Amino acid sequence: MTLLIIAYLGGALTILSPCILPILPFVFARAGQPFVRSTLPMLAGMAATFALVATLAAVGGSWAIRANEYGRLAAIVLLALFGASLLSPRIASTLARPVVDLGNNLMSATGGGRGTTTVKSALLLGVATGLLWAPCAGPILGLVLTGAALQGANLQTTFLLIAYAAGAASSLAVALLVGGRIFTAMKRSLGVGDRIRQGLGAAVLAVIALGLDTSLLARLSYASTASLEQAVLDRLHAKPLSGASSELASNEVMIAAADANKLFRSDLPVEGHAPSLAGAVEWLNSEPLTTEQLRGKVVLVDFWTYSCINCIRTIPYVRAWAEKYADQGLVVIGVHAPEFAFEKKIDNVKKAIGDFQIGYPVAIDNDYSIWRAFENSYWPAAYLIDAKGQIRYHHFGEGNYNRTEKAIQDLLREAGSQTTASAPVVPNAKGVEADPDLGNIRSGETYLGYEQAANFTSPEGLQADAAHNYSIAEPGLNGWGLSGTWTVGRDQATLDQPGGGITYRFSARDLHLVLGPGAGDKPIRFQVKIDGKVPGPDHGSDIDADGNGTVTATRLYQLVRQSSTVAARNFEIRFLDPGVQAYAFTFG
Repeated sequence: MTLLIIAYLGGALTILSPCILPILPFVFARAGQPFVRSTLPMLAGMAATFALVATLAAVGGSWAIRANEYGRLAAIVLLALFGASLLSPRIASTLARPVVDLGNNLMSATGGGRGTTTVKSALLLGVATGLLWAPCAGPILGLVLTGAALQGANLQTTFLLIAYAAGAASSLAVALLVGGRIFTAMKRSLGVGDRIRQGLGAAVLAVIALGLDTSLLARLSYASTASLEQAVLDRLHAKPLSGASSELASNEVMIAAADANKLFRSDLPVEGHAPSLAGAVEWLNSEPLTTEQLRGKVVLVDFWTYSCINCIRTIPYVRAWAEKYADQGLVVIGVHAPEFAFEKKIDNVKKAIGDFQIGYPVAIDNDYSIWRAFENSYWPAAYLIDAKGQIRYHHFGEGNYNRTEKAIQDLLREAGSQTTASAPVVPNAKGVEADPDLGNIRSGETYLGYEQAANFTSPEGLQADAAHNYSIAEPGLNGWGLSGTWTVGRDQATLDQPGGGITYRFSARDLHLVLGPGAGDKPIRFQVKIDGKVPGPDHGSDIDADGNGTVTATRLYQLVRQSSTVAARNFEIRFLDPGVQAYAFTFG
């Protein structure tokens, strides 16, 4: 029930997001029409369609992805016709001639036709709107979809998605009740009904023409609602976590619990018993550890994966805490839960551990056993366990390092350590590990596999699981394209012939790209240009000033770090050898 409430609240928060703007014109255009027969069916159709499409996306089949994309294109065409019909009765009449029956229903649904509003026409408009609607994937929707991807789509996933969609539909209904009165008053007192209708039509057409429905609006809305959604999660996440204690026990490293009469007691809440650490396919830097072995210790469990930029920027702090508090009773355990298939290769993880100089124990959670036991949904995610084996603190994502370290100190003192409050660690993080320039980031994570690809601008369109020759179009901000012959798979794009490249129009201090040498594991040479020139002082840590670099392992590569004023730039990478696999862009 708690997760259903969280999902509903997450959907309701979308009313605060600019990504909802493509829908509002048609919602407000229904002012003055019966709510039960007109608006309610439209909102129900929108919510049901979104929940269905999102459920199909969670299954991850390529057929569902293609169906979703084709459906969205059809919806754009359909809503463009609606917008044109709002502009002029003459246009509406012309558009209606080829498909008289359907045209009359749709114009009735938008208030631009001659017929009366019907439940059927309103529901049809809701279905089209639901296909176009792409709510921003903030923490709450991310929790639902990530859980579906890891555990498989099921009835619970569908209910959560329906709750999320119902929350958004509810907030839109409230907006209509309030905004509808305003629109009705304007029509009655000012006589500007035609102007309002024409303005709404122009707004819809502008949104579609500028591509704001999924690009700029989605990015703006993430920035405006993510913190609100995170606050909802933090409020409602504190509940008992499932997971039984391990039956294996050892007293070799146990430390006696502090006396019950000790003076210090942390005010951190008890969130539940720590689940078992059983299920890891292998342990690195340590023999397998159990919850019983760790009783009496304060334990920091850090979920990460080695190509995740957010995880990489957190590592210096986790590493520093492990070193600073090891003698005072802190045990740090990294749980490596892979996002991509290549991150399941233990040799890749071993190399990453060496590159990041990680000395604390790492559990390889390729089957997501520990992930599910903690009911986790994020990379990175930190859970603090006290000396009694209870979860007392959690944090999702980057940041809040001082707060996390204060929680570590409190639980160590509570366990009887002589730890005193001290200045927080300040890691000497360099290169890709350095903190992001949050004030200048206008670009977000972008996947190159067709399952999650967005803002693809090559005129040929994305072709799934087939070799295809692409060309570069001039991308707008956060648009990207391919050149040369590529095969685009579910989670990556593979270059079939040398000389191919990738272009991205970005705005951020740092640009990273997850790359791999492919099946042959042969080094792949590449060259980077920024605005058509060698990067010079703006080169990243994995290339030189002339833009030259080599893909030697599957990992995240830092290719750009703007050295002065951060501005929108055109990034281009060209590969001199075939076989490279490109997974995702990230920014900092």
